[in-house]
Amino acid sequence: MSAELKITLRRSQIGSTPRQRQVLRGLGLRRINSSVLRQDTPAIRGMVTKVFHMVEVEDVPAGRREA
Repeated sequence: MSAELKITLRRSQIGSTPRQRQVLRGLGLRRINSSVLRQDTPAIRGMVTKVFHMVEVEDVPAGRREA
C-alpha cells in the first residue's frame, strides 16, 4: 500500500483563478479547513503544486489513517 497525503484548504478561494478553483474541486476541497486523504500519486502532486499557496499537505504513512 502506498502512502497517502492529507490535504487541507487553508486559504479562501476568493480571488483565485477559475483554473485554481477547478483544481481544488478536483481534490475535493470546498471550504476553508476542510481536509481530504488522497493517494500519493504524480497526478495528485501536480494538482497540489498548482495550488500550493492555498493548501497544507501532510504525509500520512500507509496504514496510519485517523479515525
